[in-house]
Amino acid sequence: MDSIDNIKRVGVIGAGTMGQGIAQIAAMAGFKTVLFDIEKAALEKAIKSIEKNLEKGIEKGKVTQEQKDTALANLSTTVDIDEVKADFIIEAIVEDLAVKQKVFAQLERINSDRTILASNTSSIPITQIGAGLENPERFVGMHFFNPAHIMKLVEVISGAATDQKVAQVTKVLAEKLGKVAVMAKDSPGFIVNRVARHFYVEGLKVLEEGVADVETIDTLMQSLGFKMGPFQLMDLIGVDTNFSVTTSMFNSFYQDAKFRPSRIQQQKVDAGHHGRKSGKGFYNYE
Repeated sequence: MDSIDNIKRVGVIGAGTMGQGIAQIAAMAGFKTVLFDIEKAALEKAIKSIEKNLEKGIEKGKVTQEQKDTALANLSTTVDIDEVKADFIIEAIVEDLAVKQKVFAQLERINSDRTILASNTSSIPITQIGAGLENPERFVGMHFFNPAHIMKLVEVISGAATDQKVAQVTKVLAEKLGKVAVMAKDSPGFIVNRVARHFYVEGLKVLEEGVADVETIDTLMQSLGFKMGPFQLMDLIGVDTNFSVTTSMFNSFYQDAKFRPSRIQQQKVDAGHHGRKSGKGFYNYE
């Protein structure tokens, strides 16, 4: 799949917050899109969320009724991974290396050797995920940002084996989805998460040391020009997701202390306080 013209059908693995956003923009861009999840309830929730996003777009004058109808007509769902046969497949599941490798091995087995496989991982090195594949040269990182249907940036990450033609097609695809694509080399956290990690980690350290409370830290960061403070943003992204990325980067950098995960955040995750999606995180949304 060395040309963008050959990409007609897109697969998205995982119907969580990121997966549903990616599926939405792919369907809106005119690609036949199949969204996979192991849970039927997650797929039903995702379709409702996509419909709601499109309705909001219509209300704001950014989406037409025709665009909404076309997007929904382009979108299908399945709980059977064997039905995910496409020209370009993007994975957006849990940040777990073994789980991702297992899924990609399945996808590679059922798809053409011309299919491009991409991961939306935010922290696991692309080279590691693709190491077990028969054709690692057709594997690439395509990292969207939350919420995927709004945020403009996409990082395109080449692993050690990634064919540069594949990376280039991925960049063009991102642009066709209405995104601004940047090319990155394979490194823990790539560009954005590596730079942004300390926005969260240092905020948590200030909280741990009792220097200031959550509200004060967020207010101070907003007064400096940030749209959200670190705790508001962690609640939006998902406290569990954010903690998982920090832990992954901490391990990838051989336990460099500056990436140390926070005990406070670990406690939130253990309690099921995952942010907006669970109704409670650093703030209460119930």
